[in-house]
Amino acid sequence: MEEILKRFANGDLSIEEACKELKLESIRRVGAFAKIDLNRQYRTGIPEIIFAEGKKSADVAAIALAHATAKGFSLVSRATEEDAEAIKERIATEEEFMVDSNELAKTVIVKKKGYEFPKLGKIGIIAAGTADIPVAEEARVVAEVCGCEVITVYDVGIAGLHRLVKPLEDCVTADVAAIIVVAGMEGALPSLVASLVDVPVIGVPTSVGYGIGGKGIAALLSMLQSCSPGLAVVNVDNGVGAGTFAAKCVMHKKYQ
Repeated sequence: MEEILKRFANGDLSIEEACKELKLESIRRVGAFAKIDLNRQYRTGIPEIIFAEGKKSADVAAIALAHATAKGFSLVSRATEEDAEAIKERIATEEEFMVDSNELAKTVIVKKKGYEFPKLGKIGIIAAGTADIPVAEEARVVAEVCGCEVITVYDVGIAGLHRLVKPLEDCVTADVAAIIVVAGMEGALPSLVASLVDVPVIGVPTSVGYGIGGKGIAALLSMLQSCSPGLAVVNVDNGVGAGTFAAKCVMHKKYQ
């Protein structure tokens, strides 16, 4: 963008030519099936995240490589093993890139060797049970890509509430900007945490539970009906939404 503006200032480009090049710079076409929004991170603080579900693995790999080439990294969410393998095969001939796949979180990161994600501030992530960890891990990976240092606390649900005390103290002492709380079943833990801390709490209902829980609907409704102020709620199993919202809290705290 700076190069284009310099050429315009020097009279090497007309205003029409500069506008055209700036538009091309903000969108990167990948074949006939994708248009990457390269300037999203500048506008919102959150980079484009490649949602793999429903896409061909070869297309996911092509998009991931194109974004990493332009921005230095790419993040793929909801990736299958086939998606991860396709990305690794595509990157195998590109010596400047490396691949980090997280099977539990269903994420894949492609980045140029030596590329480091920023460290803007800290957040906490609490998972009620071990069955909630995959969603918590998705939130962790996303938050780290967006510039967060993450303190994770897993398996501290309300069935054994004493397990929460020390980890929650650690989060508060670390001066986190927000705490993500991931819980299935009746989804009570986020309300409890929100009643004990002075930072935003982001509740993530998961589709974990018995019988009539509705694949997370019971947890979602419980969190939405919370009487604890300061609790925001994202959709069922939406670790990406929680991770990005927490990152926004970090950015607000850093730049306010």
